[in-house]
Amino acid sequence: MLTLPNILTLSRILAVPILVWLLWKPSPIDYAITFILYSIVGFTDYFDGYLARAHGQISRLGQFLDPIADKIMVVAVIIMLVATRRVADEPEPVIAGLSIIPALVILLREIIVSGLREFLGPLNVSVPVSRLAKWKTTLQLVALGALILGGAIPAHYWIHQVGIASLWGAAILTLITGYDYLRVGLKHMD
Repeated sequence: MLTLPNILTLSRILAVPILVWLLWKPSPIDYAITFILYSIVGFTDYFDGYLARAHGQISRLGQFLDPIADKIMVVAVIIMLVATRRVADEPEPVIAGLSIIPALVILLREIIVSGLREFLGPLNVSVPVSRLAKWKTTLQLVALGALILGGAIPAHYWIHQVGIASLWGAAILTLITGYDYLRVGLKHMD
């Protein structure tokens, strides 16, 4: 059922290869274009859910695709920021050193929660998204957006630092929400 909310969700998935391609080349103009596209994609994450609820268009397709679209985008952007530099001649990637730890925490949690949902699905146990998980997603989007914007404006290093600090904050929320999901899931395991 292709409703407007589902089309917005699908557009997020289709935007990921473009984001990856733009992040492949470390130039300020590519990062600026990436930031604009990333911001648009981030806003659709909010609006698809809002429109689905407001117009009574919540569908099983949307419930299936929405978390997948989020995970695909976050995972792809994190991997690209670990693999690329803000400026072509800079020695370190955008996410480097100890900052790889929160990136790994976020990636591993996405895998664990996806596996947990897959395990609980046949048991007809749903794991609803908590308010804290929504804050986690928002902080992740802000962190990655700031890191992309830092590549567009490399002279303003503080933007990069805000992105790194937000990434650590998102990782902390990721651990908390991941533990909450795991705790619910463990109740249904033998």
